[in-house]
Amino acid sequence: MKFGSLQDSLDMTNEMPWSARDVPTTVYEMLAGTAAKFPDRPAISYQLMSGATDKAETLSWSRFHDQVCQAANLFRSLGVGEGDVVALVLPNATETAVALMGGMTAGIVNPINPLLEPEQIGAILRETKAKVVVTLRNFPKTDVAQKTAEAVKHAPSVHTILTVDLNRYLTPPKSWIVPLVRPKMNVNHHADVKSFNAEMAKQPKTLSFEDRKVDRVAAYFHTGGTTGMPKVAQHLNSGIVYQGWLGQELLFDEYESVMCPLPLFHVFACHVILMAMVKSGAHVVFPTPAGYRGDGVFDNFWKLCERWGTTFIITVPTAVSALMQRPVDADVSKVKNAFSGSAPMPLELFNRFTKSTGIQIIEGYGLTEATVLVSINPVDGEKRVGSVGLPFPYNDVKIIAQKGDGPVECAPDEIGEICVAGPGVYAGNTYTEADKNVDLYYHDKYLRTGDLGRIDPEGYIWITGRAKDLIIRGGHNIDPAEIEDALLTHQDVAFAGAIGQPDAHSGELPCAYVELVAGATATADDLMSHAKKHIHERAAIPKHVEVLVELPKTAVGKVFKPDLRKSAITRVYNAALEEAGVSARVTSVVDDKKRGLVAQLTANSATEEEVSQVLGSFVRPWEWTS
Repeated sequence: MKFGSLQDSLDMTNEMPWSARDVPTTVYEMLAGTAAKFPDRPAISYQLMSGATDKAETLSWSRFHDQVCQAANLFRSLGVGEGDVVALVLPNATETAVALMGGMTAGIVNPINPLLEPEQIGAILRETKAKVVVTLRNFPKTDVAQKTAEAVKHAPSVHTILTVDLNRYLTPPKSWIVPLVRPKMNVNHHADVKSFNAEMAKQPKTLSFEDRKVDRVAAYFHTGGTTGMPKVAQHLNSGIVYQGWLGQELLFDEYESVMCPLPLFHVFACHVILMAMVKSGAHVVFPTPAGYRGDGVFDNFWKLCERWGTTFIITVPTAVSALMQRPVDADVSKVKNAFSGSAPMPLELFNRFTKSTGIQIIEGYGLTEATVLVSINPVDGEKRVGSVGLPFPYNDVKIIAQKGDGPVECAPDEIGEICVAGPGVYAGNTYTEADKNVDLYYHDKYLRTGDLGRIDPEGYIWITGRAKDLIIRGGHNIDPAEIEDALLTHQDVAFAGAIGQPDAHSGELPCAYVELVAGATATADDLMSHAKKHIHERAAIPKHVEVLVELPKTAVGKVFKPDLRKSAITRVYNAALEEAGVSARVTSVVDDKKRGLVAQLTANSATEEEVSQVLGSFVRPWEWTS
């Protein structure tokens, strides 16, 4: 289908109700249909190392289907029913994709970020009452196995750990060395430990149980990842199938080769990409366990695209920024599009990438709570850089503001909270914990995203800020309260306010402003040391701590964060201009009704081109003072 305008989206929506669409009921039914249609076409490729000639493994759709059936049968043999949870604490591997699909087929799959600390992993396992955990076998240069074992000690419902040994992806002599240097496991727990591949091989290659055609919860995905308990979102079969349908209808066919160096524990890679592959029959490549974070991935990226005949790149702004620091040193003539999500793309970065590579960037917007995709800058139509595009078919997006008479839909270009209803929204049951669903919807239907934005007269959605105050570091959500609570444990701290300061690479980095108690003498360095000791998640440790005589506050005494954000923008932008030798300076930051916070600069003999080269890498806009 063509999707080039808001009318195209509305036409698809009005063609028939979503419930009348001829789509599979379950994720397994979607896979089985594609495996029958394209049995011999490549489905998934994976390589442990990043070199363009390193060993790789490819599964056809029929082999992938067979392994998913074996995994699902294995989980059922271990007592996993439709309402039971299989947790995955895994980096990317072929087994990760197999276990994802097998877990959804047998019960409820719950991918967990392996970078989390053991107490966070354990909290999620307890919240979901996971019975089975699939994770790595202890392996050099990773502590995933050890962290998972420690987490399982505190998760009494887990009775079995299935381990994946990455050594099978290596060739001699490296594969001979691993058993000699494999880290010791010194954690005792109550669960049985078995080999995932060995146990799976014992199972038949067809389902040994009925895949009931019911729209049940098939996946849990946790949000955030700060210290404490992340929220766990519930995803129905219908919402996941909807993601696959969107991919097939609007982005991919069976001839696409998609490079996806994003982690499968995140909804972007799992639902937006893997499920789109499952529905369309396209081929997806996952390079290295850590994706873009893997050794040599950025240096070898373009050669990897040439190796796999990549036509579609999946990326995020931080990765595009890193790629721009490497030459395009391979034949990438087959690459036509790059799909970018997780955070807005700075205009300068967008222009540099498209100019140097000739690859079209397609920006999208989604969130875990809505089973991901909400909108996209259309492939076939106008892309308004800085916006997150037009709503997908069947997504009803409204801008709503709380006013005197209650929630009211905003006029075009009026800022309010972005709210969405559609096949991916499990209204009333977004989170596993009922109390977290209270006040999460307007009119019992529209999910409140927590993002502030506007919709222009042509239907394009623009994000202008966040109502829920999260810091988003390279697509990773950080709760500022965790930073503030840690700083407030210091005896000299009276008030603390944590925000995201602009960063050219990650979009935002956490920073904190502090007001001391009367007579206290703690320095910024003292408080930074304190933060490092008391904030358990490395990503949440602030990059800048500043002591103010008094923090800005509201009339009721709450820290007024918009003023802190203005201060951070001024400080970061002026430091970047000074480092680049550009004489312009930020003299004020204003809150624009359409664009959010805008830095205002005086030229001091600097040109617009000079300033754009420096500040164009940041998301927040700038303008000259009048």
